[in-house]
Amino acid sequence: MKTTNRNDISSQFEGMGTQRMNGFRTKRMFLAGAFAFAFTTACATGPRPTPVAMNAVERPAAIVPTTPAPEVAEKGSVDNLFAEALKAYEAGDLDTARKGFEQVVAKEPKTLNAQFNLGVIAEKQGRPADARAAYEKVLFLDPAHTPSVMNLGLMHRHEGQLDEAIALYSKALQTPGHEHDEPVLNGLAATYRLAGKLDEAEATGRRVLARSKDNPEAYKTLALVAYDRGQFRLAELLVINARKVAEKDPAISNTLGMIYLKMEDRPRALAQFQKAVSLDDTFAAAHLNLGALALSYRDYAGAERAFTKALTLEPEGVEGQLYLAYALDGQKGIDPKKGVAAGEAFEKVLARRSEQPEAVCGAGWAYAADRAGFEKAIAFLDRCKELGATSANDKQLITAKVQGLQTMLKNPPAPPPAATAEGEGEPKKDGAAAIGGAGSSSSMMNQLPQDTAAPDQAPATEAAPAAPGQPADGQAVPESQAAPVPAPTP
Repeated sequence: MKTTNRNDISSQFEGMGTQRMNGFRTKRMFLAGAFAFAFTTACATGPRPTPVAMNAVERPAAIVPTTPAPEVAEKGSVDNLFAEALKAYEAGDLDTARKGFEQVVAKEPKTLNAQFNLGVIAEKQGRPADARAAYEKVLFLDPAHTPSVMNLGLMHRHEGQLDEAIALYSKALQTPGHEHDEPVLNGLAATYRLAGKLDEAEATGRRVLARSKDNPEAYKTLALVAYDRGQFRLAELLVINARKVAEKDPAISNTLGMIYLKMEDRPRALAQFQKAVSLDDTFAAAHLNLGALALSYRDYAGAERAFTKALTLEPEGVEGQLYLAYALDGQKGIDPKKGVAAGEAFEKVLARRSEQPEAVCGAGWAYAADRAGFEKAIAFLDRCKELGATSANDKQLITAKVQGLQTMLKNPPAPPPAATAEGEGEPKKDGAAAIGGAGSSSSMMNQLPQDTAAPDQAPATEAAPAAPGQPADGQAVPESQAAPVPAPTP
């Protein structure tokens, strides 16, 4: 994700957080309980706070938009130190900025924005505990300091601490003079929705619109509430209202794509996800959704590209890593080395979620594609066999596969394939296997709409999706081996 300095700090926080929506479900029994194939409808994917001007809060009787320039302020004064620290932050020198704001706080412990900025820097440097402590120090002095409320609330939400976030927002709103703070109200509404408290979310969103009839964040939250209730036409209308006042917001197009998926209109959904990417190529949720849609069409190469992009933006995204593993696994029939890469991707998931069944079993079947991975394949398949979620039929397939791998390991490797008409040592690619391959003109990702100025335009052509639950080559595969093939549900 790129980082930008914005004057309106509330625009970075309202409605933030990645909400996973179970718009599709796999028909394979093994994955049904353990894995919900998710499309995301994030309004943003992580905190992007910006330091605020020191005088914006500390001197309400004489508010100025920025601190005095260093050459104007007295050398060594709080204003001078703050301005120098802010300059270092904007230049990307976080260590110098941190030291500068620490000096400000040492001289004036109640300088709230300097303390807040230390929290911002701590987040950027990967020190969440220090960031939390910085925000809490500010809120101890001012429970309604909006930037600190929004940043700390977002941290709570990312960690699944929804009750704590609700309590934080509610306390800020109870502070005299802050009953109608729109960023905090929008944060509260979004958190109510994440907590499944749809009535409270709707009431809070409407409370914002009662005073600010064109607030896009309130419209987005109300649209998602309608989405959760299955009121997709209403959700569409609310999102379109949001677009009228925030047409450059990629989250709006992304959410509209989610709605069209629920309305079983994949072409229009595809157009919306592409629109979101065209508005902001760093919007990870849209790339994840494009990859998921490509995976549902068995466009494995396109899915790989989209998930790789999402992971460059959100390296810690476990779902993106899992989906990438499935995209790689789908290409192992063409290139066995892709199977090894898929196994490695599944292992990265297991580094975060050590017992995730689909990653354990997926790694076993993926590594089995290439002799270099046979030993790992056997180890993972043995683990898969012991999982309670593994069906009796899968256990039989695993036993047979492991025996076959062990036999091949005892024998010398087979000689490379003879040259064919299609190229020296290259296996012949049938039509099904070639779909979605590198450079394939039939790739669904190559058929994305080019006219991104027409947000509701559908692609001119649409790749024919494979039948759910049916492997691309027509051969039966174990339930635990195959990647999920999502299909719209009513």
